[in-house]
Amino acid sequence: MLSTTLKDHFNRPTEPTKIRKVTVESSVLVVFLSDGRVIYTPLDWFPVLKAANHTLREKFRLTPRGIHWDELDEDIPLETFLDDYR
Repeated sequence: MLSTTLKDHFNRPTEPTKIRKVTVESSVLVVFLSDGRVIYTPLDWFPVLKAANHTLREKFRLTPRGIHWDELDEDIPLETFLDDYR
């Protein structure tokens, strides 16, 4: 009988996970990660973004730590999408 472990069935990335792309929809923030995951997070989690108009929501930049909106003075670190912050 072959002896395998659970980790033998996964090919995990060797590079740290980064945010590659973000789209802001009417009620959800969609985050595309470098490891292939796509995370949908309700805007309800981010009151500043939810209250902002669509134009301001679209004016963000990716930083080494996450996403930043200059005009809203809002930062969302990558860890927010990977851990349960509620």
